[in-house]
Amino acid sequence: MWRHGIRAAGVMLAVVAMLSFSGCGGHKAAQPVPKAPQSSDTKGARVVRYTLDGRNEIAVVPRKTNRRLLVLLHGVGAGPEQFLSNQVFTALAQPGSPVVVMLNGGDHSYWHDRNSGEWASMVLNRAIPDARRRFHTKGKVGIGGISMGGYGALHIASLRPNAFCAVGGHSAALWRRAGATAPGAFDNADDYRRNSVFTKIGKLKKLNVWLDVGDQDSFRDADAELARKLSVHLHVFPGGHDSAYWNGHMAIYLAFYKRACS
Repeated sequence: MWRHGIRAAGVMLAVVAMLSFSGCGGHKAAQPVPKAPQSSDTKGARVVRYTLDGRNEIAVVPRKTNRRLLVLLHGVGAGPEQFLSNQVFTALAQPGSPVVVMLNGGDHSYWHDRNSGEWASMVLNRAIPDARRRFHTKGKVGIGGISMGGYGALHIASLRPNAFCAVGGHSAALWRRAGATAPGAFDNADDYRRNSVFTKIGKLKKLNVWLDVGDQDSFRDADAELARKLSVHLHVFPGGHDSAYWNGHMAIYLAFYKRACS
């Protein structure tokens, strides 16, 4: 009998561990984003790798650039290399494309000022002014991101809307309440409330906003609610929360920024 009891207890522990790992309890985690396969054919664009305040950043300067600046923010665990794909270089080969700066937000920053660092302030006060000087760009700035970076782009644009011509949230990692957030996305409930984009609707309405999400993405409902509050169209395409989805729509994203910031 005692052997059966031990076996049953072991099964129960395994089930609990599996449920915990899968994020039960309402937490929709933004899983680590696979890095896009890097392209060796830049279509004539110049790839610049540089260091700013100890972080490794990447910029792509198209051969026929319009000297506008587009800032792209990566997802959890991906790094700025996430954007070095064939689809990006092909899209940027079109005349009048922006200079694209791909910033480094660490593995799990969620791009807002928090205990681990002043990530949003870094983008606004250090990275963007540096990029404008370094690459001689002009006009207002476009900003967008994937997953964690999609939330970050929306949040950062809401802090200083007059500085931006457009913002894009591509499968943005959004949660409608503090209790539903993924572990580590925010320091605590107060941190969530201070930095939730759902409290910045008035600021975001001043901008050209693009939102898209895959029809199989767990963030679809929260992204749809933000779109309703902003009175903007949510572009829902077939797919999930993965690189195949984002790379498949990269040309559409870059066309939006080019059009909105021209």
